[in-house]
Amino acid sequence: MIELIRTNDPVVISFVESLLRDAGIAFFVADQNMSIMEGSLGILPRRIMIDEDDRAAARQLLKDADIDHEVRFDDENNA
Repeated sequence: MIELIRTNDPVVISFVESLLRDAGIAFFVADQNMSIMEGSLGILPRRIMIDEDDRAAARQLLKDADIDHEVRFDDENNA
């Protein structure tokens, strides 16, 4: 799996989850339960992970929703 986004914003996480679910793209929210450790302060970012084969479709989905600025574009994970 590759990281699609990393954010502290629960609204963005929820919106992206909804977009991916509606598009039939499998995803996993990593670090979701870390809020227990941090006391729900929102300090630790959550990551949405997707299968590498879904990278192009997920990026296009976020671009169409005008939130593609949230996508991680690093050469190691998401070239």
